[in-house]
Amino acid sequence: MSDTPIQVLLVDDDADLRDLLRTFFQQRGIEMSVLHDANNLARRLERERPSIIVLDLMMPGIDGLSALRQLRANGDTIPVIMLTARADGVDRVIGLELGADDYLGKPFMPQELLARIHAVLRRHAGPVAVSTPPEKREALRFGRFRLEFATRTLFRDDEPLKLTGSEYALLEVLAQHPMETLSRSKLVDLLHGPHSDVTERGIDVPVWRLRRLLEDDPANPRRIQTIRGTGYMFVPGGGDDEESL
Repeated sequence: MSDTPIQVLLVDDDADLRDLLRTFFQQRGIEMSVLHDANNLARRLERERPSIIVLDLMMPGIDGLSALRQLRANGDTIPVIMLTARADGVDRVIGLELGADDYLGKPFMPQELLARIHAVLRRHAGPVAVSTPPEKREALRFGRFRLEFATRTLFRDDEPLKLTGSEYALLEVLAQHPMETLSRSKLVDLLHGPHSDVTERGIDVPVWRLRRLLEDDPANPRRIQTIRGTGYMFVPGGGDDEESL
């Protein structure tokens, strides 16, 4: 990540949590602003662009999931970590489907939230290095898809698809290593460098999202295959639609 200070926007109606996190972040040189609810989140983002939003699920008025849904519908790809006091895993799945970058259950240690923030921001920063300048690489075509490296755009049937920074970065790395088994630790190194604090499981969320874009059946992936006990393999010819080329 760059040397620019991290700016966190916390959207939560819990005053005690806001005070705790404000003190914790200030002690570490991290800027934090707050909203007591999500009713004016979109308006706030028009005049303030934080590095990341920490968004509570359960709030009066507009709940966190509705706020996230509206952000993504408007094309805003700002990183979002969801907070919830619920133990219901369904909310976690819905949040990730709507475009949350991570999910953290309450109660939690501030140190854990900070680690998640660093991990998400590193994923959004993209690969630390590429072997060939993007503008000099030919587009990768597979099935109905075309990946343009110069513009960092994925097309399906010539229609551009929305990708977050972390999703594009992962797809670019996979495209550079087709038919090669990549462990989670190797993917972390390729994406973020060998000394990053991104956990290996941090790869799973962008993999899951890419499968929703690339696979006919994300539950039975053929393009981004899981190599049990090892990691993942990108199989460009793994779809049923190759005849459409």
